[in-house]
Amino acid sequence: MVEFDEQLRNLVSQVCGHPPGSPQRQRLLTQIIRLSSKKLWRENTPYYQDAVQQTWLYFCRNICEGLTGQKYDPTYGSVVTWLNAYLKRRLQDFYINQNKEQATTVPLRVRQSKSGESSDVIDPVENLAATPEVPPILDELETWINTDPTGELRSTHIKGRPDVNCQILILKRLPPEVSWKDLSEEFGLAIPTLSSFYQRQCLPRLRQFAESEGLI
Repeated sequence: MVEFDEQLRNLVSQVCGHPPGSPQRQRLLTQIIRLSSKKLWRENTPYYQDAVQQTWLYFCRNICEGLTGQKYDPTYGSVVTWLNAYLKRRLQDFYINQNKEQATTVPLRVRQSKSGESSDVIDPVENLAATPEVPPILDELETWINTDPTGELRSTHIKGRPDVNCQILILKRLPPEVSWKDLSEEFGLAIPTLSSFYQRQCLPRLRQFAESEGLI
């Protein structure tokens, strides 16, 4: 483990020696992502992949320059420790938002249950095992989202709500991401509705783009 951490530290030093957006930096970032993804914290929750994606985007923007958060400081701990700390915060945010949503939508008789178990159960159909995702490099991702060359992102939307499409949601979820609670209030839709659509329709398109560009 010590050798692994030292390997990542050396790669980080090399990454920050190249300018943002350069092919050299992109290759090194991808190498770090591939290595450290094996050590990421794992949870079997429906929002895990979304949290992992946010973690990788945060990593790309803050490993050297600290564009949306505090720049990585080796004295704090290993790269994996830094990534897992951020990932766990994102997972906690999802958990809190989901529980708040359940508290406002479950029937009163369920909320008053002495055991309280019913209000905390996650839908087993959605509780699928997740695989850590390797994200595209942020600059290329943003360009692809904004240009939407095929128009697919704009045309893929929640039924009856063309204003809530993949282009809008992906942009909103880029760091510094808009919370699902704020998006729910903005669009007048339930958090599970937005999150489920994002995972079923938007994330697969992100993966397809990354694969076509050779980023994963």
